[in-house]
Amino acid sequence: MRAMGLDVGSKTVGVAISDPFGWTAQGVEIIAINEELENYGFDRLSQLVTQYEVTQFVIGLPKNMNNTIGPRAEASMAYGKQVAELFHLPVAYQDERLTTVQAERMLVEQANTSRAKRKKVIDKVAAVMILQNYLDQHAK
Repeated sequence: MRAMGLDVGSKTVGVAISDPFGWTAQGVEIIAINEELENYGFDRLSQLVTQYEVTQFVIGLPKNMNNTIGPRAEASMAYGKQVAELFHLPVAYQDERLTTVQAERMLVEQANTSRAKRKKVIDKVAAVMILQNYLDQHAK
């Protein structure tokens, strides 16, 4: 099983991949997208799916703090529906509340990186956290 974690935003998609055993998540890259122009980066995603022999997607679901589904979560679910139809692979959703905040804190505390550098990697780190949380919750 090789799962791909996605942190979907309106301008970027952070991508992470699991190891072949489904134990750990590693960051891969950030794909530039443009939600307004309906450019979702599916060509690059397809290349990564083939390269890593992906068998499942895990997409971050940015619920509101009161556990309701807002516009960003709806956009992530719409993206997930398109991914499922395009790749014919299962899509799971992982609650991602506060993962970007956690990723930012980790980069500040552990990597001691500048704000500009953090901005370039934050979505990829968030994708890793989304996927790792999913893998940990579904460990066999």
